[in-house]
Amino acid sequence: MGRTRRTGRKTRPHGGGVVTIDLESEGCTDQPSKHRTCWKHIQARMHARRTRMTKKQAEEIESFKLTSPCFLQTIPCRERSKKRFKRNTAVSKLKKELDSVSFNCYMENLWKSFSEDKKMSFAYLDSLWFTMYTEASSGVKVLEWIKRKHIFSKKYVLVPIVRWCHWSLLIFCHFGENLLSENITPCMLLLDSLEMASPKRLEPDIRKFVWDIYESEGRPENKHMISQIPLLVPKVPQQRNGVECGNYVLYFINLFVQDAPESFHMEGYPYFMKDNWFSPEGLEHFCEKLESLESDIL
Repeated sequence: MGRTRRTGRKTRPHGGGVVTIDLESEGCTDQPSKHRTCWKHIQARMHARRTRMTKKQAEEIESFKLTSPCFLQTIPCRERSKKRFKRNTAVSKLKKELDSVSFNCYMENLWKSFSEDKKMSFAYLDSLWFTMYTEASSGVKVLEWIKRKHIFSKKYVLVPIVRWCHWSLLIFCHFGENLLSENITPCMLLLDSLEMASPKRLEPDIRKFVWDIYESEGRPENKHMISQIPLLVPKVPQQRNGVECGNYVLYFINLFVQDAPESFHMEGYPYFMKDNWFSPEGLEHFCEKLESLESDIL
């Protein structure tokens, strides 16, 4: 193994070259070098080769354990059997709980399917950023990454949340507008497919998160004004088992991006977000679509 440098990167031999492990970046898809990778690549390769990781390496990776966008796309794999794929598609993800890596892969593919016009009005945050923000060791970094998203220039910001092994969706609406505006009032939506999980228990962390975002961006609004931003929890369709929550969040995102009003007004709430918003069949069809998008990439 190479030496640990002050930059937070490590190097190790790799087929005559050197692999640079960037432990401090929030992702690895935009790295310029073909030999540069992130901690998830290294873990995957070491596992495949049954290579033992030293205690020091494990501690370094754990301390910077950040989510990377769909690292599976960069690992070569053999061509999948079309026959086997067709047989397994209907059950592969519909009956499994989505982890953060799988969720981010599907989210990336879903985002690419939206038109450029739609994407101009939206931004989305990584699915682990909210959880990481609540940890003292990574909160400042998360706020720095959010700055790069320019969320105050967007009408809507999608914030997938995974807490206590459960997925929900937070949406910031019109955060760039004046909080005292009478025409367009900034607000937040919290969509949860498991109402019995008491989604409002997230409110204290959400409000602290929002205040720190405003403060880190140097916004003029004071803490009292920000604390008055409404947090709305519409009655949305509920999941049928204990593992569908991730699929529901992806479907919430898909439908909201398609149908979100040009301007979100409190008078129109809850708009289309009702308990009959979509059917179980609609969700299943959507999941099959996600599977087909993944197969096109693999």
